[in-house]
Amino acid sequence: MDLARTEVAGRNPRAARRQGATRLGLMALPVAFFAVFFAYPVVAIVARGLHVDGGWRFGRLWDVLAQPDIRHVLWFTTWQALASTALTLLVALPGAYVFARFEFRGKQLLRAVVTVPFVLPTVVVGTAFLALLGRGGLLDELWGVRLDTTVWAILLAHVFFNYAVVVRTVGGLWSQLDPRQEEAARMLGASRLAAWRRVTLPALAPAVAAAALMVFLFTFTSFGVVQILGGPTFSTLEVEIYRQTSEIFDLGTAAVLTIIQFVAAGAILAVHAATVRRRETALRLVSAETTARRPRGAGQWALLAGVLASIAVLLVLPLAVLVQRSLDAPGFRYYRSLADDDGGTFLVAPIAAIGNSLEYALAATAIALLIGGLAAAALTRRAGRLVRGFDALLMLPLGVSAVTVGFGFLIALDEPPLDLRSSWILVPLAQALVGVPFVVRTMLPVLRAVDGRLREAAAVLGASPWRVWREVDLPMVRRALLIAAGFAFAVSLGEFGATVFIARPDNPTLPVAVARLLGRAGDLNYGQAMALSTILMAVCAAALLLLERVRTDRTGEF
Repeated sequence: MDLARTEVAGRNPRAARRQGATRLGLMALPVAFFAVFFAYPVVAIVARGLHVDGGWRFGRLWDVLAQPDIRHVLWFTTWQALASTALTLLVALPGAYVFARFEFRGKQLLRAVVTVPFVLPTVVVGTAFLALLGRGGLLDELWGVRLDTTVWAILLAHVFFNYAVVVRTVGGLWSQLDPRQEEAARMLGASRLAAWRRVTLPALAPAVAAAALMVFLFTFTSFGVVQILGGPTFSTLEVEIYRQTSEIFDLGTAAVLTIIQFVAAGAILAVHAATVRRRETALRLVSAETTARRPRGAGQWALLAGVLASIAVLLVLPLAVLVQRSLDAPGFRYYRSLADDDGGTFLVAPIAAIGNSLEYALAATAIALLIGGLAAAALTRRAGRLVRGFDALLMLPLGVSAVTVGFGFLIALDEPPLDLRSSWILVPLAQALVGVPFVVRTMLPVLRAVDGRLREAAAVLGASPWRVWREVDLPMVRRALLIAAGFAFAVSLGEFGATVFIARPDNPTLPVAVARLLGRAGDLNYGQAMALSTILMAVCAAALLLLERVRTDRTGEF
């Protein structure tokens, strides 16, 4: 289809110019949005740290890297990300196989349960594992064992958070690989393991690599989980940037760490984009309906039972303990106390954070849909390096320090005409930056699947680009648009790294309120944090379950 459009454009220079102008017009607003609300704040904080007394101090890079504690942070950030990725693959790949190849009762509900942790705010994940592994947690009560402030708590929380990435990415492709190719290899004398290694694994390799890279990126930039579970012992780059910025006020060191994280994230995203392109050329695919079947034999039933047990222990148990801890006090005391204004942690009652978060998330979702929708429409019109560079730009907020973006908002957006420090819109703008990549990744495959000849026919009949979008694309992508809205809402609701800097004390969001409550001593503050985390989890889970009803077709795949 792209070749056909290129040939038509080559024969018709006017059509080529119109196609190029349309693409640039669609890209204009997203590029401006990212330039003002992403590049400008990041550059501002880096410049503030490295531009001193009228000159650039690039030697600061080596000064910072020479510090033993900074080298330890870099080592731990990389090591824990590699360990988290390997552990996640080890635990989740059997689950990907089960969801891809087995058909069993409750599969759709279990698929939603597996995906819930991914859309949960990192603060909720950290709080849930604190209730399970920390002081007074389930393990402490049963066996006197505490794992908070240990690396195992961080690794297990990362597996909890990223399990769905592997199941969705690898399982989605696995369910469509034709099993008859592996069966043919076995008929030719190959063992089950040899057939899987030589036929299925090469086809899955790009999907496994893509999932591994995304898990590595998410864990490399981990903030909320490490902040809550790592204590003073463990610190990732993201946590160290927050500490240097908000506690030590050393912007030079924070700027250097931001540059390091930016370069690393850019490299990871570039490799990920290459693996995604390889994934599109995998083995012959078939409908998932023809590959999923009921388990056969004791071995397959044992595998299914093992996967269900791992899901129950690693994914369901932490959330169940979180809910149980929020209900520890009689008469729903922790929930009722959320309406009390103690004048300490907040300037308002903690319950106000619920309304604030919903309002901010709705505004952020609207912004993300506008920017992400235009960007996805532009990316459907492939045009070499320009579009690939634009695509990479859209993904950068997932790998750049949210802490840097939040603090950069305070530094850069403090003068007219962009003096937004006291404006409520600052929080939704920061949240929308994280939501846009999810909107683009959700809508882009659907938009690219629309037959380009329909657009061309409408244009030949005189329809404007806006009318072509409204009457050709929109009816076909309406479901994807709803899915994108659900994801944008969920991730906006749980954004923490940037929001912790810019949310005002009289308008806290739910993640910020949870973190502040956990930072104060006392059973009441701890119980309130558990209650707010449970509410936040319930809202995210409800949004996801609704999203599953919209997105799931007969096969249950994306």
